[in-house]
Formats: sequence, structure tokens, C-alpha cells
Amino acid sequence: MATKPVRVYADTSVYGGVFDEEFREPSRLFFDAVRMGRFRLIISPLIGSELKDAPESVRALLASVRLDAEIADITEEVVGLQQAYLTAGIVGAKWEADALHVAIATVSGCAVIVSWNFKHVVNFERIPLYNGVNLSKGYAAIAIHTPQEVIAHEDEDV
Repeated sequence: MATKPVRVYADTSVYGGVFDEEFREPSRLFFDAVRMGRFRLIISPLIGSELKDAPESVRALLASVRLDAEIADITEEVVGLQQAYLTAGIVGAKWEADALHVAIATVSGCAVIVSWNFKHVVNFERIPLYNGVNLSKGYAAIAIHTPQEVIAHEDEDV
């Protein structure tokens, strides 16, 4: 029986991570897992906007995965959740795009967000705060991890 792919939102740091020495291998393996159907990639116009001035290689990666990805719109509902994160003080207004990524993923029904943003997204103090707001607003909690944490390790024993 085939398992349904996990709905995952990758923020812009993961796309750039493919071309960064420190994050290259797990980022590449994450996108390989997307291509193999383990993950259903959800992307948003925010990603395209943030990567518009990125190197051609990063933009080409986005273009290649966009073909099979689901596009999530930035709706009033998404902006409302983003504002709830800002009002709760999870991140300041200067980092509203980070809150928007989390809101897009949450409203889109993603199970997981992957990111290399350790300050505002993959942060052990902020994750429960995002999920507290999610639950108070009637949304499901969302897992927030690095690509390293979600890629399969077939060589390991279970």
C-alpha cells in the first residue's frame, strides 16, 4: 500500500541551502525526497518574491520543483494568522515574512515546515508559541524542522 506524501512547506532558506556548503547535502536530499514523492511540496508567491534576486541556480531549482508543487495563495486568512503571530510577539514586525511563511504553511494544511532559519522559525522557544496561536485560532499544530531532520536515513536500522 502506497503511503500518502507528507505535505511540506520549505521556506526560501532551503532552496538556497542546496548551494551552501554547510547545508548542501541535507537540502539536496530533501528535494530528492520531494521528487521521489515522499513529500508533497507546497510553495507560495512569497518564496518566488524572496528569491527573485537570488542566483540563477537557486531560481532554476525553484522553477524545477514548482512544476510538481502545489501553490498556496496568500489569502486574508493567511494574513490574519500572520498578524496573530506578530500580535503574540513571536517575532517582531521586521521579521513579518518569517511569520508569513509559517502562516501559509499552517493554513495550507502542511504537516511540516522545513527551514534553515534558526532564529525565527526552527527555534525551540518559538515553535510552541506558533503552535499555541495555531491551536487558539482553530488550526492544527505544525511540525517545524530542518531538512536534516526530515530526510530518510535508509542506511539506519529502525
